[in-house]
Amino acid sequence: MMNTDTQLRTQLERIHRKSYPAYKDLRGSYQFPGYILHIDHVQGDPFAAPSKVSVEVSQKTAGFPGELFDRKYKRIALQDHLTRIFGKCMSDYMFQAKGSGKSGLMSISRCGQQVLERTALEMNEKRIIVRFEVGFPANGRSINAPELEKILFRFVPECVKKSLYYKNLDPRKIRDVVNLAEDQQMIREELKKRDLVAFVANGSVLPRESGVSDKPMRGAIAFESPKTMEVELTLPHKGKVKGMGIPRGITLIVGGGYHGKSTLLKALELGVYNHIAGDGREYVITDDTAMKIRAEDGRAVSHVNISPFINHLPNGKDTVDFSTEDASGSTSQAANVVEAVDSGAGALLIDEDTSATNFMVRDALMQSVIAKEKEPITPFIDQARSLYQQQGVSVILVAGSSGAYFYIADKIIQMDTYRALDITERVKEVCRDSGIRQVGIKGMPAVSWKQTGRMLSVGRIEKKHDQIKTKQFGKDSFSIGKDTVELKYVEQIADSEQTTTLSHALKYIAEQLERNPKQEIERLLEHVCQRLEKDGPGALSRGSVSGNLASVRRQEIYACINRYRGFRR
Repeated sequence: MMNTDTQLRTQLERIHRKSYPAYKDLRGSYQFPGYILHIDHVQGDPFAAPSKVSVEVSQKTAGFPGELFDRKYKRIALQDHLTRIFGKCMSDYMFQAKGSGKSGLMSISRCGQQVLERTALEMNEKRIIVRFEVGFPANGRSINAPELEKILFRFVPECVKKSLYYKNLDPRKIRDVVNLAEDQQMIREELKKRDLVAFVANGSVLPRESGVSDKPMRGAIAFESPKTMEVELTLPHKGKVKGMGIPRGITLIVGGGYHGKSTLLKALELGVYNHIAGDGREYVITDDTAMKIRAEDGRAVSHVNISPFINHLPNGKDTVDFSTEDASGSTSQAANVVEAVDSGAGALLIDEDTSATNFMVRDALMQSVIAKEKEPITPFIDQARSLYQQQGVSVILVAGSSGAYFYIADKIIQMDTYRALDITERVKEVCRDSGIRQVGIKGMPAVSWKQTGRMLSVGRIEKKHDQIKTKQFGKDSFSIGKDTVELKYVEQIADSEQTTTLSHALKYIAEQLERNPKQEIERLLEHVCQRLEKDGPGALSRGSVSGNLASVRRQEIYACINRYRGFRR
């Protein structure tokens, strides 16, 4: 039988001024007018991580029309919007309840510019559940029940009322959020129909406010497509939208320093996600499997076939089944390319500035001085064309110093003071008249890109209470047992909550391999992705779902698998 809010109030009166651990007696569910309050986890003391609380509202009470969330992309956009409203409301009450340590803290996921599916707020046709944290108040280490009563009986009901009841929200703003999601979904579908890698709408604001802020830069030059690359889309709500369509194939982005090359590439790499209204990149949409690739000195590589790029190492090391604890720039980038292809990436996004020079290109003079049989690296320029022709994997490359890629590019975009120019024909004419020997234009013989049947097992993992332990270190890394998985250079992770989800995914895979060694990684990965697709980012959680998880792509899960040093062949 469910407890009532009256019983909760009585319990608070009973434990007032008792030792802090007495708060644990409050765990459970309580029926409030219009919703159920769940106290899921109680912190050990006022200085520990805050307590975890959730609120459940039936859709009958919430009253959201079904057509607002009858498609996954609409539901995710609506959930994101409601999370932002709930968070803004909650911030008004932050620390209004007084006490020691984290007393009075009230927080929920802080959403960035990207729209992600999160466990902080989930909804379906039956209910809405919102998960957040509360610092249970104390005086020293004694319970301050009246202050918690203030939170649970005044602040939380106000947040629920203002955020989760459709009748109290602005229906026009709700509709705008859902309409934008429909328009963004339409563009994604049009990319496939029109054989495009990406679309950048005219009027988009690509530069960001600063290196530590992802908000749009004020006064920035709005993007305008070259007329020769301009496509027009008719969206269900925005209507006719024009912008630059980047076709599949090999696209080069060139221009002087500080003219916007990397800014455009950054917008494209985050275009795998939808963005909120006002971000400036709402209509910058990229193939959602696209993967940013760079050199990554020092990363672990485990049983990867890098032979399309590296062969005949002087030490005789096998590059068909290549492993190292400390990869060089060229071997790490070779592994990153092969792993991206394995993960199903439809496009590679590369910036020359973060690439290994000897991996990217070898000019004609160098080739004439150093015999080919003495150079173990087949540069990317020699494989890019065959990668596209054999695997359908497109390339968007920012180049600032080497003109070698002009010869193999299908499209060449020049960024000139943040304005895009299509210089393809002019550059091709220069190439024809230059008399310089073309490199990489014919590609290489067919190679085996896909690593089918890749079998891995897991070594011994340190456990606590017979459980594999994970610990997150911000957005850039997490540990599993004693091993740290470095993700700093997996650059499309946009939120630390995605890193938490990735730690759950890798832990799940490791547990599966412990139970049944020597499983095919592709099948395990497919199983994990299906569970996440069906049940959301909390699908791999054990016990109650925490409110700090966000959706991740197949590409990032695969990147974690490949960077974990505990897997064995």
